[in-house]
Amino acid sequence: MATLGAELLSAQEGEVQIALPFSLHLSQQQGFIHAGAITSIVDSACGYAALTKAPPGHEVVTAEFKLNLLRPAIGERFVAIGKVVNAGRMLTVCTGEVLAYKDGAVKVIALMQATIVNVKV
Repeated sequence: MATLGAELLSAQEGEVQIALPFSLHLSQQQGFIHAGAITSIVDSACGYAALTKAPPGHEVVTAEFKLNLLRPAIGERFVAIGKVVNAGRMLTVCTGEVLAYKDGAVKVIALMQATIVNVKV
């Protein structure tokens, strides 16, 4: 996340928020934030949300996700919110959304559903 310039906003049991400021370095040819950067922050938000529910002595890894890009990532700041829907012994299912903030308005720009695996360390 440091490479992208993202920061942890909040971490509660079952929910994590990560913010990403606009950066030309993360933009694609049309000036939006690249989908890869948006995917990275929402995948991390879902993963860290799952980690809050993981059994002691476990880490987490993403097994799969589905991402819907609803509109171009245009904004001054982006916030990914990952939430645990169901935490099982081995798998945790999370949802995520990414909000774009621009000129006082907020729009949902992406939605994710992810399956996270608990891995014993």
